[in-house]
Amino acid sequence: MKKVLVAGATGYLGNFVVKELKKRNYWVRVLIRKESQKEKFNNIEVDEFFIGEITQPKTIIGITKNIDWVFTSIGITKQKDGLTYMNVDYQGNLNLLLEAEKSNIDFFEYVSVFGAEKLPELKIIQAKEKFVDRLKQSSTKSCIIRPTGFFGDLKELLKMGKGGKMYLIGKGENKINPISGKDLAIVCVDSFEKSKIEVNVGGPKVYTQNQLAEVAFNALKIKGKSIHIPIWVRNITYTILKTFTSEKFNGPILFFLKAMTMEGVTDKYGEDLLEDFFEQEVNNIK
Repeated sequence: MKKVLVAGATGYLGNFVVKELKKRNYWVRVLIRKESQKEKFNNIEVDEFFIGEITQPKTIIGITKNIDWVFTSIGITKQKDGLTYMNVDYQGNLNLLLEAEKSNIDFFEYVSVFGAEKLPELKIIQAKEKFVDRLKQSSTKSCIIRPTGFFGDLKELLKMGKGGKMYLIGKGENKINPISGKDLAIVCVDSFEKSKIEVNVGGPKVYTQNQLAEVAFNALKIKGKSIHIPIWVRNITYTILKTFTSEKFNGPILFFLKAMTMEGVTDKYGEDLLEDFFEQEVNNIK
């Protein structure tokens, strides 16, 4: 039986990965930051918990002992508690990789972003891809998973649409095929088993931004209106934020503004639809 360490298990994707691994009868060790986080796994039979901070190397010594595979989706969207993207997305994952290299594990899997090459100026992407470069230099076999976008992230559209308006950039014709956490977890575990090197991952259905807005309004059961913001307004806003606001403040906003002007369609996997996800989540939106 293979033994797998999951880092990022308290997050949207990582939790699904733990469930999928246990469904396939793998032995699973989960990294958590504090004892109270064990409650997040009350309905999952985790074999072992390891308490440590990925940004503090001394606290994760021995974390990969007797482990065959490592999965990590560790990363931050907002920079807080004095931690930057480089602290977490790069250095934190590097600390984990260094432990894995010492333990001579068989395989290391990391989740980055689809289309990262089109976003080189963003700090969050710089941190992720710096780690990807280091991982590719490692003697440890590895796989990079590149999802187009998570259903969980698109809940922001439900929040925006509650007021009856959806703000889209340009004509709203850019496309994306987002994927559910459950479907993506299946791809992640399959990629372990098949020793894939790099996998671009999208969901089964492609949506334009205008269609995403309609899906959100339908779930909210309201007749909303999409407001299209000209590209030149987006460009000015982007420049002002990047020039006059801190990285801590502007990181997620710059990513959003950039991503909304890109195509995000790649190989189709899974069967879950965003329509069903929004229907389930609509009552949880505050």
